[in-house]
Parts: sequence; structure tokens; C-alpha cells
Amino acid sequence: MEQHGSEPRVKRRLAAVLAADVEGYSRLMTRDEERTFAELKSIRRTLVDPTIATHRGRIVKTTGDGMLVEFASAIDAAHCAVEVQRRMAAQNSDVPPEVRIQFRIGIHVGDIIIDDNDIFGDGVNIAARLEGIAEPGGVCISDDAQRQIRGKVQIAFEDMGLRTLKNIAEPMRAWRIKLDNSVAVAARAPFLTERSRPLGLPDKPSIAVLPFQNMSGDPEQEYFADGIVEDIITALSRFKSLFVIARNSTFTYKGRAVDIKQVGRDLGVRYVLEGSVRKAGNRVRITGQLLRADSSVHIWAERYDGELAEIFELQDRVARDVVGAIAPKLEQAEIERARNKPTDNLDAYDYYLRGLACTYRMNRESVEEGMSLLEKAVELDPEFATAHGLGAWCYYWRRVNGWTAAPDREAGDVARLAGSAATFGQDDAIALSYAGLALGHVAGEVEAGLALADRAVILNANLAIAWYASGSIRVLQGPLDEAIERMSRALRLSPLDPLTFCTLSYTALAEFLAGRADAAWPLAEQACRDQPHFMLALRIAAVSNAAAGRLAEARTFGARALRIDPSLSLSNLKARIGPLLPDRFAKYAAALRQAGVPD
Repeated sequence: MEQHGSEPRVKRRLAAVLAADVEGYSRLMTRDEERTFAELKSIRRTLVDPTIATHRGRIVKTTGDGMLVEFASAIDAAHCAVEVQRRMAAQNSDVPPEVRIQFRIGIHVGDIIIDDNDIFGDGVNIAARLEGIAEPGGVCISDDAQRQIRGKVQIAFEDMGLRTLKNIAEPMRAWRIKLDNSVAVAARAPFLTERSRPLGLPDKPSIAVLPFQNMSGDPEQEYFADGIVEDIITALSRFKSLFVIARNSTFTYKGRAVDIKQVGRDLGVRYVLEGSVRKAGNRVRITGQLLRADSSVHIWAERYDGELAEIFELQDRVARDVVGAIAPKLEQAEIERARNKPTDNLDAYDYYLRGLACTYRMNRESVEEGMSLLEKAVELDPEFATAHGLGAWCYYWRRVNGWTAAPDREAGDVARLAGSAATFGQDDAIALSYAGLALGHVAGEVEAGLALADRAVILNANLAIAWYASGSIRVLQGPLDEAIERMSRALRLSPLDPLTFCTLSYTALAEFLAGRADAAWPLAEQACRDQPHFMLALRIAAVSNAAAGRLAEARTFGARALRIDPSLSLSNLKARIGPLLPDRFAKYAAALRQAGVPD
């Protein structure tokens, strides 16, 4: 304290205070005291303390598993907290949940008392109480801190409302930082912040089609109901005056009770279509109801009955009625262009729907089963372009997951399937997207694959897979900024897509190849959190961290990749992906070598 006349004067200042502790520390110590103590000490030395120093923080004191840190700026405190939690999440991704060390962090901006390098007062107490209501691995901040930050950083927040904090007189408004957001790359990849906050409405009518209920009384008919919805989405997406969310995002709601208003906020749409399908013998009944997402008000509801042989006409009627309700000024020519019957053979169509259901399970066995079903579909209808294209996609999925046994033979199979898809599906955007993706990435025919993917984008600008195919192939050929923009479009059309980790991985690779490693590594690490065993993401996380000078992190990801695939080596990779990156593989290999991948 300072002396002022006969009265001691308390030294105060305004500061941002960060309080942190380890969730479940006593439990972890009881389980394995020595291991927990050593691991926490290592994390402090290699990750937490250097990050605090980077963001100009001062560690005031530590208390076993906790710490108190002072910052001059709320922005520095928030950036530090986000980076610590993001890096801890990446480090914990392959650690069993029961032994993970996870921090809870609270941040407050307020008046503090300074005495002998220690700090006291409500500013400290509130930060500590906020840390107590934070989720494991999360960050909770006060309203005062949020006001200092908002509008100045690319961080998304979730309002937690008024909270009663222990020993704090008045309830306080608290905010949760949404850690999916990537501060480092927000300016270049806005789709990351879109994942963490409500999406804006497009400038044209926008719609999401939820999974329809299977009313057949037979769980084995689930594939049929899902296939009907897929085709309705496809029919709607051909209307260029609409904005249509992809199936991969809407099907994340399958089997869940949904709040239509929340669906509208999650997906950024004005309208939602829901319904049911009943198949009994040769009869089919489709019911649909269209609602405004902002109010859940019904616009219309209709029932469509017909013979199984009329299934495509029934789907067209649903699509036309939806369009008529929300975009009544569409030209008749566009309505006619949107009609597209995939096959005249209903048995081939049934095999296709069964194969489609298998491919969406995306594990090795189900993809192989899907390939067999698709082969039966094209045996029955050799001109079934979408079945040829989806068959090619199966080879692509095998390649990116490392399931390919005979690369040369499979490249030939892809070229054959893609050629058939392009021949019989010149106006089928889905077939062309799948074919282009596989042709570019598996057969190594980059220019031919890009031509098919770009045609798909022209045919159907609502098709997320078309934008993804066009963007990911462009990573191999360039321009890289255009590749990033196209993959961003794919994310907006499918904001909840389970395959987001693929898009993030290729976007990170594009940023790395463009010399922007600091923009690449957060994307790659997010992809690894979404899918911890995806080798492409692990390799890109390793190379981008190495290029950014983050060697400890690079070696962590390199080691994780080697644990999953002990045969990983630079020579093996050169044979597999060297031809796809002929002028850039040396840069890629050098960074992987720094990350610990052997020659």
C-alpha cells in the first residue's frame, strides 16, 4: 500500500483477470497421482505458460491445479484462453476421456487491488466464479469483458443469461466463448465463424428438407424414405432461384425431436419442409408440410398417393408445390429444366437407394457393400449416370481413408466409372460431381476431373458436393484462393455436414501451399478434432504447424499419424500423392520431415 498523509492508500488498477483450474483434478490425482502431476507440469511448461507469455499475460500465482493471470487487455486474455483450449483439445483428441486434463477458464474485467505482487478484490473473485461455471475445456466470460471484446475480434459468443455466482451480491450476465471459431483464419475462412453463430439468410428463398418419417412399419424400408428425401432435395436444388441446404446437414436431425425455429437458425434458412413416406406393396404415399422457420407457421400441407411406378412423378409434384408456395414467379422453363428422371428401371433405382444408404455409413465394410449394390444398379441400367458417379465416389472415399489395396487397378476402375457418368449424365450435376472428384483425386486426371466438377457447379449452384469437388481439385492445380472460396461455398450450403473435416483439410492444405501456414494450422487442427483418425487431416496439421514454426505441435501430429499408420513414410507418400503435387511435394515433404515422418 502507499501512504497518503496518515492514511494508507490502496493501490488499484483496471485489469482483465483470467482464472483457470483443472476439471476433476482430485479424481485424476486419486487415480494416478504421479502421472497427473507430471503431465500437468509438462503441459504448463510446454503449452500454457508460453501461450500466456505470447499474449502478454502475467501469472500472478498458481494453486496446485489452478492459476490466476493478469492481462492489461480483455482481448489478450480472450485470445490466450482460446488458444490454450484449442491446443488442449487437439492434444487430448487421442487421450481416453477418463484421464484427460481439461481446463476451465473464467475471464472478467474489473477493478483489482495490488499488494506485494498479488491481486485481490471483486475483479479476481468474479473471474474465479466464472471459471467455476465454465464447461471442461471451455471459457466463460463476464458481460463487462464481452463488451470490451465484441466487434474487435473474430470470436463468437453464446449468451448464458443472468447467473447467480457464489458470494457475488447481484446476478451477473455471463457469456460462453464458442471454441469452434478460429481467430487466426476468420478473415480468410468465414465459414468457420459461421459454424459458431446464427447464419444470415441468403438473398433468395432458402429451404431445408428434414428427413421424412418412415411410416411403412418396416425398419428395412428406412433406406427408401431417406432416398425419397434425397431426390426431393435434388429436385429443389435444380431451381436456381432457390437456396437449398444439402442432405448431409439436414440429416443430422434424423431421429431427433426438432424445433423448427432452431433448425432455421442453425442452417440459415427461411423455410423448412418435413413429412413422411409410406410404402406398402406397389403403393406409395408421401405427405409433406412446409413451414416458415422463423414462426413455425404452416404454409401448406399435402398428401401424394400413387403407384410405385409413379415415384418420380410424385417427387416432382412435391418439389413443384414447394416451389409454387415460396417462389411463385419462377418461369415455366426453369420448372421444366428441373425435371430429371434418373432411370426408367425401378429395380435399378431400388439398388441405387440401398447403395446410397450404405455409402452414408462411410465405414469400410458399408462402402464395399454399397459398391456391390451400385454394380447391380448399373447392370440393370447401364446408362444410370448417378449410380456410375456414386460408384466412383466410393473409390475416392477408399483412397482418402487409406483403404486402397491396388492403386493402379482402382485408378482404372475410377476412370471407367467416371467416363460412364460423364457420358450418360451430361446434365446430371450429382453424377458429374462424384465422377470429377474421383477422377481428379484417385485417377490423377486433374484437368478432366476439374472440368466435370466445374460443369456440375454451373448446372446446379445449390449442390454442396459440386463446390467441394471443384474446390478440392483446385487445391492440386490452383488458383489456391479460388479453391478456398469454393470450399467455403460448400460449407455454407451444408453448414452441419459430418464431412466438414474433409473440406477443412483441403482448405488447410491450400493455405499451406499458398505460404500461409498461420492460417492453415487452426483449420487442420479443427479437422483433427472433428475426425481424430483422418490421415489427411493429421498430415496437414503436421506440415502446417511445422511451417508455422510450431515444431512441438507438428511432432505431436506426426506421431499421431505414425501410430495410426506405422508404414507412413515420405517415400510412400511420394508414390501416392507426389504426382498430384508435382511442383509442391518437396515443400510438403520437408515439413513432414520436420514433424518426424521418416524418409
